[in-house]
Amino acid sequence: MPDFLTQTALLWPLAIPLATAALCAALWSNAKAQRAANLAGLCLTLVASLVLLNSVMAEGIQVKQFGGWAPPFGISFVADQFSAAMVVISSILALAAGVFATADIRRRQERSGFYPLFQGLMVGVNGAFLTGDIFNLYVWFEVMLITTLGLITLDRTRAQLDGALKYAVLNLFSTILFLMAIGLLYGVTGTLNMADLAMILPNTEGSVALTVAAMMFLLAFGIKAGFFPMFFWLPASYHTATIIVSAVFAGLLTKVGVYACFRVFTLLFEVEDGGIRPLVAFFAAGTMVFGVFGAAIQWDVRRILSFHIISQIGYIMLGLAIATPLALAGAVFYIIHHIVVKANLFFVAGAIHRATGTFDLRKTGGLMKSSPLLAVLFLIPALSLAGIPPLSGFWAKFMVIDASFRGNAAWLGAVALFVGLLTVFSMSKIWIEAFWKDSPRKIVRVRAVPAAMLLPIAALGAITLAIGFNPEPLVAFSQLAAETMADQAQFIAAVFNERQIAGVQP
Repeated sequence: MPDFLTQTALLWPLAIPLATAALCAALWSNAKAQRAANLAGLCLTLVASLVLLNSVMAEGIQVKQFGGWAPPFGISFVADQFSAAMVVISSILALAAGVFATADIRRRQERSGFYPLFQGLMVGVNGAFLTGDIFNLYVWFEVMLITTLGLITLDRTRAQLDGALKYAVLNLFSTILFLMAIGLLYGVTGTLNMADLAMILPNTEGSVALTVAAMMFLLAFGIKAGFFPMFFWLPASYHTATIIVSAVFAGLLTKVGVYACFRVFTLLFEVEDGGIRPLVAFFAAGTMVFGVFGAAIQWDVRRILSFHIISQIGYIMLGLAIATPLALAGAVFYIIHHIVVKANLFFVAGAIHRATGTFDLRKTGGLMKSSPLLAVLFLIPALSLAGIPPLSGFWAKFMVIDASFRGNAAWLGAVALFVGLLTVFSMSKIWIEAFWKDSPRKIVRVRAVPAAMLLPIAALGAITLAIGFNPEPLVAFSQLAAETMADQAQFIAAVFNERQIAGVQP
């Protein structure tokens, strides 16, 4: 690989969507040109993210100090296996969403700024994954918050404004907690560079300020990730957005909060300190249980899937609650699997709406006969989410549940198994109501689902099948990513000696 690409690999996943957002804004009056620019930008971002992941796998942790300032004074960007993989899977999802949007986004929504906001959201997401500074993580969260509010309210309906208000209020509360935690951390250590903090904190005497800061970080990230009992904003807001926006939110926004939790509580704090472990375990169990029960009583397919976002976040947090190498590897595997599957289910919900004109399962039916391909494409992510072998969800659940039994947390494993059974119930409910039963309407006028909708659904389904039938490469990668994530010395060495990158052999 040319040296230029290696040296600038960290820049492009941020620069390309930023430039694309500016270009789409400049083309405001030309919707067709915006669509073309959006798709081209998404393709380039995916290529750039793959280049970055290849650099990390070949040469180890990648670091870039912007402005020429040495750490900890400059702005550091860092990519290890975990963060690079998150950028790649986010770029895959974004491209799938961009293709789906060509058939789903209406002219009014394009004129409301969908394309610049969408690209701006990708800037915030990739920035959060790649930042090496805790304050800049806050900055990227705010970029996501601003663009998210714009995307939720594209149609300016009463429901969307209500959902945006609920989303904004609780996330602003999360922001306050985040800023207060940053202030306490800076007051104790005098630095906000993550690598510098990883060096200083182990040698810093424990204090009330650090314990409070750790708790505030957990609560702030928990709100953004949708932990129990702070999740109620999610099902109250996600279903109000257009389906393409809901799919992107489902796949990415909560995962940024989860990523931040894993990064902070493996690099800066230990889950064993200050009573963090039992609190995370409580959040994980409550999130799994209340999320799945919330899904079970819904009839709007978007609300069912929104509650299942919450439930599945609990499985991921189970990995942090146990915090063994096997549990962390299972969590990495689960995050990658869940981004693909959950976004795909929202795409399927959009296809159901296109075919039947409604999201209410009680008013749908007959799609097995009228749209057999869509029925098959639904079964792949639905069975995977439920953990049916040999799909990707089975291996993800197996890894985290196995880690819970091995890590002396059998009760968490039992909760996860129980929740898995209820997930099967929810997915069966969608199948029976939308696909299996006859349409409740006397005159059935099922519209054809455009190829632009079916193509990304099929592509994400193919990824799910590929992981499920050949899980070993992703298992091995997840183990490597978990080892690197927990290795503070390697992260520190990479950041403070940029030219001698910490070696990680794939």
